Amino acid sequence: MQFKRPYIISGPCSAETEEQVIQTAQRLAATGKINLFRAGIWKPRSRPGQFEGIGIKGLPWLQQAKKITGLPIAVEVATANQVEQALQHDIDVLWIGARTTVNPFSVQEVANALQGVSIPVFIKNPINPDLELWIGALERVTKAGIKNIGLIHRGFSAYGNIQYRNAPMWHLAIEMKRRNPDLLFICDPSHICGRRDLLQSVAQKSIDLDYDGLMIESHINPDKALSDAKQQITPEKLNDLLNNIIWRNENIESEFYKTNLEKYRQQINHLDDELIDILAQRMKVAEQIGQFKKDNNITILQTNRWNEILEKIFEKGEQLGLSKEFLSQYFDAVHMESINHQNKIMNK
Repeated sequence: MQFKRPYIISGPCSAETEEQVIQTAQRLAATGKINLFRAGIWKPRSRPGQFEGIGIKGLPWLQQAKKITGLPIAVEVATANQVEQALQHDIDVLWIGARTTVNPFSVQEVANALQGVSIPVFIKNPINPDLELWIGALERVTKAGIKNIGLIHRGFSAYGNIQYRNAPMWHLAIEMKRRNPDLLFICDPSHICGRRDLLQSVAQKSIDLDYDGLMIESHINPDKALSDAKQQITPEKLNDLLNNIIWRNENIESEFYKTNLEKYRQQINHLDDELIDILAQRMKVAEQIGQFKKDNNITILQTNRWNEILEKIFEKGEQLGLSKEFLSQYFDAVHMESINHQNKIMNK
C-alpha cells in the first residue's frame, strides 16, 4: 500500500450504525481528498459505562463502506483477538492507540498477532510524554516483520494543560520524526485539540513542520456522536479545513532554494556555535560558584536568586519578542545543568 503526501485519514471516532458509517464514508469520498477511511470499533474508555464501541458487528459496515466508495479502511486494535477479527474482515490498515502504546505488554501481544502478516500499521504516541515507549512500540512492531509502518502524533497528557485536550509537545514529536525520517509521520489534530475551533491552526502548524498528513475525525452529525463529539466535524467542514491549509513546498532541491536557505543556515550554525561556547563558559562560572559554596557550607539552590534571574529574563525577553514559555523551558534546563555542575564540585 503506497502512502502519497499529503496523506489524509478521516472518519468517525466510533462506528455507531451502518447508516452512519456508510454515509460518512460517502460524503468524505465526495471531497476527493481522503486516502483512508477510519472508524473506531473497539473504544478503550477511561471509565466503565461510557460507550466502548460497537464491537465486531461494525466490521462488516466498514467492508460495505469500502465496497461503495473504494476507500481503504482502518481500525484501532489493542489485543490479539482484535487483530485477528480485523484481518478476517479485510481491514487495510491497523493502528495502535495511545492507551495501548503506553503498555509494552499490550504492544507485544499485538505484535505477536502480526507475525507473518503483511499489513500497514500506524503507531500513535503513548498518552504520557515518554519517547522511549513510542520507540519501543515501533521496535516491537518492526521485529514482528511489519515493513510498512507510520507514526501518529496525537498529543500527550500533561498536568496543568488547559488549552488542549492533549498537549502537542511538538519537541517530542519532532525528535521522533528526526530519529525516523523515512517513516510516514501523521498529525492527529482531533485528539490534540479536543474541540473544533483549534483544528485549523494545529493542522496548519503540523504541515508547516513537514508532517506527511493528517488524521481528523469526521461525523455526519458531530453533536450527536456517541464519543468525542466536541472534536469531530462534518465531511464538508473537513473539506473546508483542508482547502484553507497552506501546503508548503517540500522541494528544496533547486539551486534557488539551496542558495537562499544556505546563507540563513550558515548564520544559524555560527550562532549555535556561539551559544554552545557561551553555555560552556557559564558552566565554568557555575563550577567556581559551586566551589565557593562548598568552602563556605552554602546550599546549592538559592531560590530568591533564581527568581530574580527569571524576572529579568522574562522582562527582557518580552521586549525582544521571546515567549515566556520558551524562556522558562530554556533557562530551567540551563539552571538544572548548572546545579549538576555545582553538585559534582560539592560532592567531589
